[in-house]
Amino acid sequence: MTVSSAMFIRALFAFLALPGIVAGLLPALIVASDAQRSSGSGFGWVLIGMGLFLLLWCVRDFFVSGRGTLAPWDPPRHLVVVGLYRFVRNPMYIAVLTLVLGWSVAAGSLLLAGYAAVLAVAFHLRVIFYEEPCLLRLFGIEWTAYSKSVPRWLPGLH
Repeated sequence: MTVSSAMFIRALFAFLALPGIVAGLLPALIVASDAQRSSGSGFGWVLIGMGLFLLLWCVRDFFVSGRGTLAPWDPPRHLVVVGLYRFVRNPMYIAVLTLVLGWSVAAGSLLLAGYAAVLAVAFHLRVIFYEEPCLLRLFGIEWTAYSKSVPRWLPGLH
């Protein structure tokens, strides 16, 4: 097995283990247990498609540009500042939230919308208290310059 194929397997495992559970398995379980859900809306499928597209784009950038995966146990070796990361520092979390909100709209589940809100807060706290300090230690001046020039969550809000 080549280094590239081994890294691809690690990236695939990380994708299935993290967003696969957070934006796939757990929402499916929540929707299945939500007795109060309505018929939902087809627009939810548009959001799911958008979220999946954005997520795959970010995973690809971590793999190709960063030479690593989205997993904390196998992070990128280079700071990823290409693709969607040129506009916001956390597009992968935005993609996951878009996916979960898409599920919520498609299934008509307010319970799942609540889960998305909890995820948003958890993601924000993780970024501030864990990821950003780690990135500063790993990438130093490069991270500092990047974080000063690219907003955390929304383009144009820095």
